[in-house]
Amino acid sequence: MSTQETAKSRVAIVTGGSRGIGRETVSRLAADGYAVVVGYAGNRDLAEAAVKEIAAAGGRAVAVRADVADEQQVAALFDTAEAEYGGIDVVVHAAGRMYLAPVADLDLTELDALHRTNIRGTFVVAQQSARRIRDGGAIVTFSTSVVGLALPGYGAYSASKGAAEALTMILARELRGRDVTVNTVAPGPTATDLFLEGKDEETVARLAAQPPLERLGTPADIANVVAFLASPAGHWVNGQVIRANGGIV
Repeated sequence: MSTQETAKSRVAIVTGGSRGIGRETVSRLAADGYAVVVGYAGNRDLAEAAVKEIAAAGGRAVAVRADVADEQQVAALFDTAEAEYGGIDVVVHAAGRMYLAPVADLDLTELDALHRTNIRGTFVVAQQSARRIRDGGAIVTFSTSVVGLALPGYGAYSASKGAAEALTMILARELRGRDVTVNTVAPGPTATDLFLEGKDEETVARLAAQPPLERLGTPADIANVVAFLASPAGHWVNGQVIRANGGIV
């Protein structure tokens, strides 16, 4: 059976699927033949637009609203995948929140909100994935290359994503015997609305010049990595953090 034929019988959940990297991942997995459940928090119109686009191309998709930090809503998201398509083979947890500030000026209310989405949300999605993903599946979470770069102002965000990285190897080991992979993708500067918000042209140009490839990443660059990890071709990669950043060290 070819990779394309295999994908046609597989089902993927993508949280944060209405915008940015998550949205591009939805399109890529649908193009590869997956039935896709598009998880979103508040951008219903964008999520429904993704579903319509996939349906117009002959694919299968449904949009489901879920706060990733709410275990009941996430359970309902997984319920929909099972009810609509019979099971779950791939979970891509792309939902996230960003807040930047020096540690000395950190608003602890913002810190709590950030950690609720990025840490609790990752654990809630990972928990449902571990319980319900079919054998042979793949789980992909998201971090950031800033964890290694240690840039000023990113303390709260980087710390929350470091928690996602720590979870990766442990969950991969806990799923021993299931033939399920667990990996984290850690993008560098990527041209998404979340990244570009609040940055002037000079800042964007400086960040774009950092990689040896001398450009910002695109959502498609990252979605390609996710698609590889989700596919049979990437199934020997397990318990890893993939720093998809164009060569920034």
